[in-house]
This record gives sequence, C-alpha cells and structure tokens, in this order.
Amino acid sequence: MKAIPVGHSNEMTIVTTPEMGIAHLGPGASFYSTPAMVGHIEITSLQSLLPFLDPGEQSVGVRINVAHTAPTPIGMKVTIRTTVQEVDGRRCVFAVEVHNEGGVKIGEGTHERRIIDIGRFAGAAKGQ
Repeated sequence: MKAIPVGHSNEMTIVTTPEMGIAHLGPGASFYSTPAMVGHIEITSLQSLLPFLDPGEQSVGVRINVAHTAPTPIGMKVTIRTTVQEVDGRRCVFAVEVHNEGGVKIGEGTHERRIIDIGRFAGAAKGQ
C-alpha cells in the first residue's frame, strides 16, 4: 500500500435509473433510493483508493454513516464526491457528499474502508 494523502478526493456522476429507485410510494413516485446512494458512495470510495493499492490488495467497506436528506426523481443526474478525511494504517475514512443536478445536497456523512490482503481475507472467510 502506498501512502494515501488526506484530502485526496474522487467524484462520480451517474444518471439515476428505475433500478436505483424506490417503488413503494406508488405510480409516478419513483425516487433515487438510499441503498443505491450507499452503493454509489462505496464504489466512488473504492475507486479512489485503487491507485494506492499494491498487487493482491483491495479495500472493503466496514462502516457507513450517511443521511439521505432530499428526494431526487429518477432520471436526474447525481454526483457523489468522497474525500479522504483520515488515514490510520490500513483504515481510511472518507467524508462524503451527494448532490443532484439541481445543485441540491441530497446526502452527506462518512464512510470507512479497510485495505486488505485479498488472500488472507479469503482464507479468514473460509475459517483458515
């Protein structure tokens, strides 16, 4: 693992699709879901760490604390931005913000990832 600088950030913009929406509000009321937002935060954070990983390493999410604060209709663009807030050994904490194309902040919080050795992780998962 290479040194991960505090302040390093990554951004991803996506167009929300029906698969990313909630449907339980009834016809014509499909909005970007919290599980989709959390997944996009994880992907953006993971991609942010890739340049700092050595062969055989990867990162896994271990904690997420986010608030989904405003609705976004399906079809709108959403931008997810993650910024390294803290690094402690293999632990990396990101500050996260999510905005829709109207400029409305729809989510914010923190996400923690750990850098892992894939082989050792897989062995631990098998009980070895």
